[in-house]
Amino acid sequence: MLFEDTYLEIKKKSRGFYKEKSSKFISYAYPVYSVDSIKNILKEIKKKENSANHHCYAYRLHPDKSDFRFNDDGEPAYTAGKPIFKQIEAYNLTNILIIVVRYFGGIKLGVPGLIRAYKTAAFNAIEGADIVTKLIQEKYQVFFNIEQIQDVMLFIKKNNLTIVSSSFQQRCVITLLVPIAKSDIIKSYFDQKKIKLNYIY
Repeated sequence: MLFEDTYLEIKKKSRGFYKEKSSKFISYAYPVYSVDSIKNILKEIKKKENSANHHCYAYRLHPDKSDFRFNDDGEPAYTAGKPIFKQIEAYNLTNILIIVVRYFGGIKLGVPGLIRAYKTAAFNAIEGADIVTKLIQEKYQVFFNIEQIQDVMLFIKKNNLTIVSSSFQQRCVITLLVPIAKSDIIKSYFDQKKIKLNYIY
C-alpha cells in the first residue's frame, strides 16, 4: 500500500568517477522503467567497458519501489551491489539503474575498501544527476453521455487532471491520469453524478 503521493527519480543519465589505490571505478546512473530496458543498458555498458574487471549494479523500479535488485558481478558478496543500492535508498530514488564498472589497479582493497569505493562511485553519479519529484498517478476511464460533457470537462479542468485519450461520440470515453491524493474526490464526484468510472491501474 502506498503512503506517499510523490516519488523521486533522476531526469536524465549521469556519470561519476572514483579512484582508489590505482583501481578506477566509473559509475553510470540511468532513469529506467522496465527490466527489459535495464538488460539493454547493461549490455551496452558491458560492450562499452569491455575491458573492465567487474560490472556491478543496482536498480529500483516503480513509484512504490516494489521491484529492486543488486549484483556484485564477481566481487566479494555484498561489497559492490549492496553499497550501490544503499545510495539509491539514501536518496529515496526509484526508476533508477546505477552501474559501477571497475578497472583493477593491481592492489587489493579489502572488503571495507571495496564497500567505500562502490558507495562513493554511486554517490558521485547521483550527485551529478538532476533529481525530480513526480506525482504518483492512477489511470481511470470515465464513461458518460454527450449531454454530460460540460460537467465532466469542468470537473477535469478544476482538478487539473491529465487527459490521456478521449472519444466524444454519443457515448463518450475519457482516459485520465489522477494524482493518488485526488482519487477519493473523483470517485465521489462521478458516483454522485452516476457516471461510470473504471480503474485501470
